[in-house]
Amino acid sequence: MVTAAQPVPCAVSVRHLGPNWYATVMGTAVVATAGTALSPHAPGLRGTLAGVWALSLVLLVTLLGARAVHWAHHRDQARAHLLDPATAPFYGCLAMALLAVGGGALGVGRDWIGVRAAVALDAVLFGAGTVLGLAAAVAVPYLMAVGHRVEPGQATPVWLLPLVAPMVSAAVGPPLVRHLPPGQPRETLLLVCVALFGLSLLATLVMLPLVFGRLITGGPLPLALTPTLFLVLGPLGQSTTAVGAFADVAPGVLPAPYSQGFGVLAVLYGVPVMGFALLWFCLATAHVLRARRHGMPFSMTWWSFTFPVGTCVTGAEALGRHTGLVAYAGPAVVLYAVLVAAWGTAAVGTVRGLLRGELLAGPGPGPVAPRPATARTTSGAVR
Repeated sequence: MVTAAQPVPCAVSVRHLGPNWYATVMGTAVVATAGTALSPHAPGLRGTLAGVWALSLVLLVTLLGARAVHWAHHRDQARAHLLDPATAPFYGCLAMALLAVGGGALGVGRDWIGVRAAVALDAVLFGAGTVLGLAAAVAVPYLMAVGHRVEPGQATPVWLLPLVAPMVSAAVGPPLVRHLPPGQPRETLLLVCVALFGLSLLATLVMLPLVFGRLITGGPLPLALTPTLFLVLGPLGQSTTAVGAFADVAPGVLPAPYSQGFGVLAVLYGVPVMGFALLWFCLATAHVLRARRHGMPFSMTWWSFTFPVGTCVTGAEALGRHTGLVAYAGPAVVLYAVLVAAWGTAAVGTVRGLLRGELLAGPGPGPVAPRPATARTTSGAVR
């Protein structure tokens, strides 16, 4: 029997539920959205994708409820997450989870809930996700500057998370444009998405050299953090997806020559950026294989293999649409296969960790990310 002095069991179970658990929502939703463009070539795939999107919606609602309990019963732990430089950047995942599910509603969820409900759900989640994403993009770097006292040697790809959230808004916002009244409303939303694209892109260009420089001069990341190298693919693939979405909706919304200019931008920007994404994919894969040989165990950072790869799928799909080249359509299919395999691996590991009570047992390689190392890491690094 639970006494008045004891917290309820539900509150106990979520004490160490960190904001990076929203990555499970992001990774699940992107499986549905990234596969949408492939569905015409694979009979029956779209129905499966709608089911995967529904699962992401269930996960989102469940996590929102669990995090509400966390804030209500463990406010001290929630504040500690904000003041921890290893955990605070994950608050960007909340915004991206909302945006990913919202974008999926209009892309494939409409098959189950109808277009009107999908537009309404997407509009609500897009608005909430954009506001929270902008708040995270300001608040987290501010806390890092005035409260966290971080050093260049602590830089990890996790620092990019709050800065990528506005880019996700930029990528999922354009499909809503066609559902607004013609004229100023459509043009305004499209240009807001372009502004969000620029905001996130410039912030990423400032932060990425710190991450790359730390990797080259500081040595490999700790084993448990090595999967986060794939987070760098997020802004690369998502920005390519965004410019492709701008080009899709600009005709009829913006006057010439701006509408045609977005079609040019989709190719001239997307081709070199996806080239760098390929370079980083190979570099990150090499580091992960090395870490795996040194005993890298499963942790929640393995979800880094999902959403960022999914953005590269949608980016390659966008380039395939705007160039007509099989050179992009083919890799999109290959990357999607990698995404599905990564999602399955991360999902199985998460379920196993929950059943064993390992992932919610306390700080460590579970929900709260391991603290970055400040010195060159050896094979015996944090696991």
